[in-house]
Amino acid sequence: MTLHIFNPEHDIALAANLANFTAPHAGRQLRHDLGFIPALWAEEGDSVLVDNPERAAYDYDRFLHAVNRQLKDYAPVRKNFLPRWENKNPSSDITKIQPWGWDVALKARLKRSGADERLLPTDAQLDVIRQLSHRRTSAQLLPLLQCEGTVGESSECHTEEEIRLLLERYGRLVLKAPWSSSGRGLRFVNSTNFTTHQAGWLRNLFATQGSVMAEPFFDKEKDFGMEFYAGEDGSIRYLGLSLFHTANGAYTGNILATENKKREMISRYISIELLDSIKENICSSLPAILKGGYTGPFGVDMMVVKGECFLLHPCVEINLRRTMGHVALALTPTDDEMVRVMRIEFADGRYKMKVERV
Repeated sequence: MTLHIFNPEHDIALAANLANFTAPHAGRQLRHDLGFIPALWAEEGDSVLVDNPERAAYDYDRFLHAVNRQLKDYAPVRKNFLPRWENKNPSSDITKIQPWGWDVALKARLKRSGADERLLPTDAQLDVIRQLSHRRTSAQLLPLLQCEGTVGESSECHTEEEIRLLLERYGRLVLKAPWSSSGRGLRFVNSTNFTTHQAGWLRNLFATQGSVMAEPFFDKEKDFGMEFYAGEDGSIRYLGLSLFHTANGAYTGNILATENKKREMISRYISIELLDSIKENICSSLPAILKGGYTGPFGVDMMVVKGECFLLHPCVEINLRRTMGHVALALTPTDDEMVRVMRIEFADGRYKMKVERV
């Protein structure tokens, strides 16, 4: 039996790198309200670790009812989930643990709950996962994906002077913390707004995370991504496209559609030939970068860039964890004509996941 865990605070926990990490309130509430999410891909008989099993079961049933109203042919077969797993009394039937993402805080939490240490990654493995989750991994992959029709550069900087030199070259930059959650850890700067406040933010990053990633600013037309799985043998397997929406860098929703339909939607901006070439290059190039240090689902965020003609930024971000794109893939309709949107909203003091007409 596999134990599934939704720990959406994972990205922030990676940055903190503390065993006794306390997630911000929003992260804790997201985990509490949407802890049932892994039940969408858990196999029958698996468990999902949640804060409140009864509430999670109720919310999951309500969500499935809404899904079946919108996706008429969606018939989940994974029914046996959410058995209560009390502290100090874990089930002996658990043979594998699959969280949203692995970090030292989650490992410490599971150890305190009595989890079998043989099911947990070692500290050395967690350190490798954290280092691979650094944004420099994206910077290493990006040049390997460059070809006609693509754009994108990324530099790891260790001093304020390096940032100023890049500002002189590009005029506008996006500065990114090496580890941060979506929408956080980003600064948009140009030569006129690079203030004392921005410089202070940089110095704090240099002190706490060692560096900052600097990229030229691009005028975005559309966000999307590709979802993959890294196998234990080091191979990379493509899972599907992710067409998602963001607001101020933060995730707001995903398109639910067949792969054929999503390819058709993206082909309005980027040729299918270029899309397939990038997909194949990721599968062939990334194993040499990961070197078997990460196994599991992950996503590569991309964007369509405005210009005289649309261009593709093939690697804005690599998320070495499960993503909301994987959640959307678990809800893929079978009818090419059926297109829905999956949204996460905060209303009435709770996070809710909804499936609606576009």
